[in-house]
Amino acid sequence: MEEYLDIVTSTGEFTNKTALKSDVHKNGWYHNTIHLWLYTDDGKILLQQRSRKKPIYPLLWDVSVAGHVDAGESFKAAVIRETKEEISLELVPNDLKKISVQLHESSYENGAILDNEFHHIYIAKLNVAVSKLVPQPNEVEALKLVSIAQFKQLLANSVNNNHFIATNTDYYELVLAKINNEIIKN
Repeated sequence: MEEYLDIVTSTGEFTNKTALKSDVHKNGWYHNTIHLWLYTDDGKILLQQRSRKKPIYPLLWDVSVAGHVDAGESFKAAVIRETKEEISLELVPNDLKKISVQLHESSYENGAILDNEFHHIYIAKLNVAVSKLVPQPNEVEALKLVSIAQFKQLLANSVNNNHFIATNTDYYELVLAKINNEIIKN
């Protein structure tokens, strides 16, 4: 069943209007998504390989968990729901730390998908073994932990190695800096 999303303005203000996700993407209406980056105490970051069934960037490695915020849903509730759906990990609101909101505007499949979304970005500590996580096949192909140094090396070569979305380098560097600061604090 297709979900309804809240439509927001180009500055992120709620409009009190909702629409089906397919209509939001067809018309390029601004909407909200969540991104969750999971990390370990020893400085590793959980990466998700996007399912081969995804229309956008199949099989590339990216954020631990991501998804749309349903109409009327809070950002933290969306993070908790998406994390449970995508990798079977249960979190509570106090596990989450919001680190940024980033506007992402792009077009895919020759303009068939106009994706104008605000990424509400969170981080959280991964307190279970990766082997305990269960990827949802329509969303996630595989999961892996990489060190911050490995992440940086893969990112530096992302134009050639087809690992990350090469145009998202600034975004990835922001996330790495925030996670590194969190690890240093603890």
